[in-house]
Amino acid sequence: MSRRDQIRMTNDEIQAFFDVQKVINVATIGPNGRPHVAPLWYFVQDGNLQTWTYGSSQKMANLRRLPEATVLIEDGESYETLRGVSLEADVEIIEDTEVVTQMGIALMQRYAGAKPGDPVPDELAAFIGKQAPKRVGLVFKPTKTVTWDHRKLGGTY
Repeated sequence: MSRRDQIRMTNDEIQAFFDVQKVINVATIGPNGRPHVAPLWYFVQDGNLQTWTYGSSQKMANLRRLPEATVLIEDGESYETLRGVSLEADVEIIEDTEVVTQMGIALMQRYAGAKPGDPVPDELAAFIGKQAPKRVGLVFKPTKTVTWDHRKLGGTY
């Protein structure tokens, strides 16, 4: 078995990794042809990473021009503990304010420690309701996935 095969994550491991990580790094292509990388909070729904961002942001200008991105989630402090997921993805842009509002609620609840379906506090709904018209939802639909978990090597290279 190759080293590459030894460190590859299973689908269950990928999902568990997504559940514990907090930030994705999203790379888009800027107007000068260079990568533009931005960190974002995210949640997983229907098997896809999803988030929201300001509609006027540079990443949105880039995605309107070319709705493709590479998304990286990584963890580890030393070589033998490195693990991560890199996704090349087509990006669906959501502009329906009602849907964007629900995406914002899902994000905020995740980062507040709530579970999907938990009641939404009135203050949170009001805050998200004010933010949503300025925001756009993003759904990352993977076209290629690469994973690694160096912990599987048991400290050997």
